[in-house]
This record gives sequence, structure tokens and C-alpha cells, in this order.
Amino acid sequence: MKTLSLGFSPCPNDCFIFDAMLLGKIDTEGLKFKAVIQDVEALNKKAFKNKLDITKLSFFTYAHVQKKYSLLDSGAALGFGVGPMVVSTSNIKHLTSNFRVAIPGKNTTANLLFSLAYPKLKNKTEILFSEIEDAVLKEKFDLGVIIHESRFTYKQKGLKKIIDLGNWWEKKTKSPIPLGGIAISKKFPKDIQKKVERVIRRSVEFAFANPESSKVFVKKHAQEMDNKVIKQHIHLYVNKYSVSLGAKGRKAVSTLLKAIK
Repeated sequence: MKTLSLGFSPCPNDCFIFDAMLLGKIDTEGLKFKAVIQDVEALNKKAFKNKLDITKLSFFTYAHVQKKYSLLDSGAALGFGVGPMVVSTSNIKHLTSNFRVAIPGKNTTANLLFSLAYPKLKNKTEILFSEIEDAVLKEKFDLGVIIHESRFTYKQKGLKKIIDLGNWWEKKTKSPIPLGGIAISKKFPKDIQKKVERVIRRSVEFAFANPESSKVFVKKHAQEMDNKVIKQHIHLYVNKYSVSLGAKGRKAVSTLLKAIK
């Protein structure tokens, strides 16, 4: 079996999940993996071109690549209170169509949610997610759609929350928000797909059982190096749905996919 390319972000939740399978801490059933660690929007673009064997991707992107990729049951970022947020330098009550908005990528679930909540705000610019806070603080943009660890740092940087898009979605649908999932190329037969699924689940379970084991790997790649923020990030984004989507998780994904059509 050749080595499979595995794309995921440098964020603590992904590194926490994949540490064990990449570093040989669990049984990989003979499979080998080559890590491709990039920003989620870069991974989304690779998914559109079918460049990776296995990859983390935004569920908004998954909606458009279902003919090329199968969604795996383990490794997802999905839940309540995990959604993207819109921030600004002041408490804005009314958002107008001329506002300049920084988004972490047009193919992200964050952009999808913002577009659903504010369809008239189209003056959007894609920039790297880790640069959005500073860009808003420098008033290059009126609003920023933040994701990942930025939800733990925006307050201390002096930014104000305008809306939590995750909460907006939860109230609208009574469903957890699906942010990103793990998908495998359909070029692989079903038995290989299921084997990869088992290995990822084993890796997540190992991470939960041995939370300190991934510390070095997580710290090596984290954008935000503060230990408290890293722990908060993992605690929020890695949960029961990361082990298995289950019926509730699959229903949540289905609800989101329907909203895209």
C-alpha cells in the first residue's frame, strides 16, 4: 500500500486528532500517511482539484466535491457553540451593504453562514484566517469573520462581537453547526475507505485517552502559542462528533447541505 497524503490544518484540534496516527502511536492497519499541513481554505482548493487522498475540508466545500470525495465518520469539527463570529472595532448595530468584510476564504463554512445571515453584504475580501483580527484592528475592514482560535483572542485584542454565526445557525435550525469534516478520495475502494475511517477514529480515541501525548506536535504547528488558548481550542472543537458523526451529526450535515442548494 502506498503512502496516502493527508491534508489538515495547523490548528490545535486537527493536530490533536492526527498526532497518534502520524507518529505511530496506534495500529494503522498497515497504512502510512504523509501530512500536508495548510490553511483550511488552501485545503478546500486542493479538494476541488482532487489533489489529496484524504483531507480536512469545509462542509461548504464538501457540498461541491461529493462526486470526488466520501465523507468519513470520524475527525469532524461539529457541535454547539463552535461557529464562526463576526467582529469589529466598535459595537455596530446595523450592518450596511457597503461594509468591507474580511473572510477566511470563499469556500469556507464561515463564509457560507455569513452569506446566509447577511445576503446583502457582498463587499468581501479573502485573507488568511490568522490575519483577520489585525486587519480589522488596522481598519482595513469594517467587519471580520473569524474562525479557529481567534474566538478566544478577539476580546483581549480589543475587538467587539457583532454576532456569533454558530448561535444564529443553531437557533435557526435547532441543529449543531458542521464546520469541517474529513473526506477520502473515491478513487480508493470501500475497504480502504473504511480502514482509514477506523484508523482516524482510533487516533481520536487515543488523543482523548492520552491528552498530553500530542502536546509537542500541537505546539509545533499552533498559530496561537498560549497554552490556555490551545487547550480551549481543543476542548471546544474536538468532541463526541469527532469520534463519530452519528445520526445527529449526519443530520446536521444534511441540514447544512440543503441550505447550500
